[in-house]
Formats: sequence, structure tokens, C-alpha cells
Amino acid sequence: MPQDSATKPLIEVLSGRRQAVPPLWMMRQAGRYLPEYRELRAKAGGFLDLCFTPEYAAEVTLQPIRRFDFDAAIIFSDILVIPYALGRSVRFEAGEGPRLDPLNTPEEIAGLVTHADFGKLEPVYEALRRVRRELAPQIALIGFCGAPWTVATYMVAGQGTPDQAPARMLAYRHPDAFAKIIDILVENSIQHLVGQLKAGADCVQIFDTWAGVLPPREFARWSIEPARRIVAGVRKQLPNAKIIGFPRGAGGMLPAYVEQTGVDAVSIDWATEPAMIRERVQPRTAVQGNLDPLALIAGGAALDRAVDDVLENFGKGRLIFNLGHGILPETPIAHVEQMVARVRAYKG
Repeated sequence: MPQDSATKPLIEVLSGRRQAVPPLWMMRQAGRYLPEYRELRAKAGGFLDLCFTPEYAAEVTLQPIRRFDFDAAIIFSDILVIPYALGRSVRFEAGEGPRLDPLNTPEEIAGLVTHADFGKLEPVYEALRRVRRELAPQIALIGFCGAPWTVATYMVAGQGTPDQAPARMLAYRHPDAFAKIIDILVENSIQHLVGQLKAGADCVQIFDTWAGVLPPREFARWSIEPARRIVAGVRKQLPNAKIIGFPRGAGGMLPAYVEQTGVDAVSIDWATEPAMIRERVQPRTAVQGNLDPLALIAGGAALDRAVDDVLENFGKGRLIFNLGHGILPETPIAHVEQMVARVRAYKG
């Protein structure tokens, strides 16, 4: 189980206590911008082999902590492990991303397995236990899942698409069938997050990468409501569970997301309007974000300005410093070091 949260700045923020220097980590911080990751990735073979070999997954999780001493490690896994545990074919093809067998008719959805085989996910929990044993007490360990809407978009189309039109169309034409996918993902995501928390995660994050393509009515039904159910379901089993939501691209719908889901923090992308967040979101919950990953690639004065903007916009309230989405593979390591030094020098 997680160690005492009092020693962890990130958990302090999630518990309602602002930190003078915001805790810092990066989405996709374990990844291709690190040469040690690329070396282990080549050794492991396939991407899922890397995810499901606890020794490898734990090592990859710890690599950015050793380099940058971040305030949190996030377990190396993937949002598509739930479809995998539901018996769907999940493949990762080099340069093309994930591939699944499409699930795009009511007849196919009717045959979808309802209960995941969590034995398939035991390697994720074992990797968490290994990382927890090696992490310093003040560093938080984060587990995660994909939000039902985002995971469903991949399940329906069989791959990512520019605007996730296949899932959106299925939801319009066959809402009851689409709701079945969402319901199955909600229930199994609850169990996956609980499993991660019991294995040593201090908190969990729900990644809704494709929330921003939904109109308001559909956003409420397919993004907010499933997240609310997941938060409630996890807390029914673990009442003190700390949960971060990331409805990427939600924009003006963020206040409703925060109010209705009950998340302890909301991660925001780099295009989110700062005043709205300060006035309508940050008084209710912690904010995580929101440096543009391209500013991190640019480096120099542009990066310093971008870091300062995040700190000036949100540093007076509860803030977890992060990117507005995942770090990009071409990011120079020296620029990450520059960002870390600038955030740690903040005198809020």
C-alpha cells in the first residue's frame, strides 16, 4: 500500500494543501526521448512485452526519476490494457500506433465480454509493487486508466482517427449499443484503478485524450458521467483515493467536469484560457499542467517564458506543474533539465 502521504508534495496538493514550489512530473515522462528507454525498448521486443514484463516496466518507470528527480513516477503501461483484458486483439505497429479489431456494429457489441480477465493485468500490479519498493518516500507513484470515451474510440474504429468520427457516429446512431461499451469500460476501469492503488499507487489519473471532440451534450454523457461513475466506484472501495482527471480539450466545459466528477485535480492542456481556470476551476480543485510540449522542444528564452506563464497563471493556487499533454520524442534532455530548474527556483 502507499506510504504516508504527508511526505509527498504531489499528494499534499491533491489533499488540499498548496505547495510553495509546485510538485512536478511530465506525462509520458518514461519514453522515447530518453536513450535508456530506447535501449530497453529494443531489448524487450514488442511494446506490450515492455508493458507486461514487470522488471522492464518498473525500470522504465524509474528512469526519468533517476535523471530528473521528479515528484512523481507514473507506471509504464497503456490505456488499452483494459480492451486487452476483455479479450480484444490489441497490437502496436511501429510508426502507426495501436490496432484493434473494430467493434462497430450493435451485433458485434452484443458479444463483447463484460468482465475483464484481471490475471492478464497482474504484471501491471507487480510492476507497481516493484517501483514502490524502490521509490524514495517523498516521490508519489501514479497509476492510470484511459477514460471510457477515449478507450471506446479506439475499440470502435480499431485505431486512432483524426476526429474519432467512427465512435461519434456509432454513439449518435446506436446510443444504447455504445452505452454498453461505456458501461463495461466503467466497471472494469474501476477495478483496474483499485488494483493499482492496492498495489502501491498513491493516486490515479483518468486520461480522456479525445474528450475535446465531443459537443456539450455528448461531453456530459460520454465524458463527465463515466468519469463520475469511476470516481464514485473507486471511492466506494477506497474512500480516500486521490484521482486526477484529464479531459483534454474540454475548454469551457472544465468547470462542469470538475464539479460533477469529484476529481481531486484536473489536468489542463496548453490552450486552456487561464482566467477561466483561476476563477472557476482552481477554487474547487487542484490544477495540473499546462506547458506546451513544443515550448519544451524550443528551449531557451521561449521555454523560460512558457514556464513562467504557467507559474504566474496558476502558482498562487494549488498547482501540479506538468505539460499540457505528453512529452514529444524529439525533446532534448537539456530542455527538460532547464524546465525542472526553473520550476524548482519558483518562489511562490
